Amino acid sequence: MSNREPIKRGAERQRPPEKPAVDGTVAPTHKGAAKHKVDFVAEFKSWVRHNKSTAKQSLQRLWLTPLPSFMTLAVLAIALALPGLMFVGLKNINQLSGEWKGDPRISLYLQKTLPAEEAERFSQKMLLRTDLAAVELVTKEQGLHEFQRISGFSDVLEFLDKNPLPAVVVVQPLDNKKSVLAALQQELIALPEVEDAVLDMVWVERLASFVRLANRLVLVLGALLALSVLLVVGNTIRLSIESRKDEIQVAKLVGATDAWVKRPFIYTGFWFGLIGSFIAWIFVEISFLLISAPVGQLIELYQTDFELQRLGFMDSLSLIGVGVLLGLFGARLAVGRHLREIEPQ
Repeated sequence: MSNREPIKRGAERQRPPEKPAVDGTVAPTHKGAAKHKVDFVAEFKSWVRHNKSTAKQSLQRLWLTPLPSFMTLAVLAIALALPGLMFVGLKNINQLSGEWKGDPRISLYLQKTLPAEEAERFSQKMLLRTDLAAVELVTKEQGLHEFQRISGFSDVLEFLDKNPLPAVVVVQPLDNKKSVLAALQQELIALPEVEDAVLDMVWVERLASFVRLANRLVLVLGALLALSVLLVVGNTIRLSIESRKDEIQVAKLVGATDAWVKRPFIYTGFWFGLIGSFIAWIFVEISFLLISAPVGQLIELYQTDFELQRLGFMDSLSLIGVGVLLGLFGARLAVGRHLREIEPQ
């Protein structure tokens, strides 16, 4: 009995035979799971796929709530269209004032009782002045003919016994300094042949002052309307976060990162900004189509080369770009503030 071998209980685990390496040594076998490195290209492709799906889902959520989305987009479109309209209006005013720029002139309205020969003699005397660059005489007949052509009251003027318009001598000073122009105007108006002297530069300066004031007002109103866009987008995103509070808590419980949780709301702000600015662009274009016909008739009456300008390609891109940036910034502010308050219990 003592020579018997001990009884083996259970099955004995057999080790797999170790395979010899190429050089004849036995290579050790590895235990456990092997580590795998995630390729950067694969990780980037996964990130792109997730962004595409998130953007698509955010857009679909807007269509699932059509009435609230439409009201928000309407407010954003109006807030963006108003600065766009004012900007294009200022661009047209600048174009109009640019046509009036040039050398200042002084129009000398001669006495109505002054004979034509005296008016001719007066204009020749003005030519002898060394402080004037050019002198032009507009006789009574020429002035009446020009008035008939521009005003369209030729039938009414035929009933007048005599020409009510005075002769005009238009002079162009050599020195364009304001102080020199004002002194020359006072000197010329004191001449006995002159009834009144009008400096054309005054109207240009008044228009330039008005344009500067309008530019400042557009900047102030544009900043206020941009702030309103931020508030509207931020409030909309806040309501969306509150409605998905349970979903956000569950996502954070299973390990979702802050960037993953924020991404749908950021894309919601992007869609609000993009669609709202596009609707604003349509509003601006429709507005200028409605006023183009009356403006065209006014241009024909004044017989000028002025052409009404609308939003160009770069201006349209700027309007849409500003809308998208405001939507993204407003969503970012709302998400950063309100998501911190939502944590899983």
